[in-house]
Amino acid sequence: MSRLRIYEDNKHEAPVAVLENHADIAAALHAVGVRFEQWEAGQPITPGATQDEVIAAYRADIDRLMAENGYRSVDVISLKPDHPDRAAFRQKFLNEHTHSEDEVRFFVAGAGQFTLHLDGKVYEVLCEKGDLIGVPDGTPHWFDMSESPYFVAIRLFTNTEGWVANFTGTDIAERFPRMNPHASAGQTSEA
Repeated sequence: MSRLRIYEDNKHEAPVAVLENHADIAAALHAVGVRFEQWEAGQPITPGATQDEVIAAYRADIDRLMAENGYRSVDVISLKPDHPDRAAFRQKFLNEHTHSEDEVRFFVAGAGQFTLHLDGKVYEVLCEKGDLIGVPDGTPHWFDMSESPYFVAIRLFTNTEGWVANFTGTDIAERFPRMNPHASAGQTSEA
């Protein structure tokens, strides 16, 4: 189940709101300029699938998004718990950063956690299969996949160089909860 926890940015101990209804999550994120939609992830893709397999399975959705929003490149991140570089991949996204373009992700399997820092609040968004999130350019955020990653996400870019981060240099991400291994990975249930 997708979930949004909202915190004051100086109080990481307990959220001020927890939303689990998809429409409520979408409305709360829309209010701060973040796109959150439920898409149909109907193709049988599992973590470990190759980029070519995922793009071929979702070609129609990818083409539609690229045409609607002017995206110029696409890639796929596909990780499962036994990936030899999972710790390095996780560390790459864990600190607060921004991008000079919108960050758009469509989860076609598993789950990942985006955490956004906006207007004195922290929005922790657990994205699951079928969720599409669009984080506007310049939004401070970080991403966690847990120590046992299990997800496949299609990434769309207006920048042909792909993922380019500008780290803010703050330690705020270290003070907020990390993602627990997701139930879809056959690990412990999401806390």
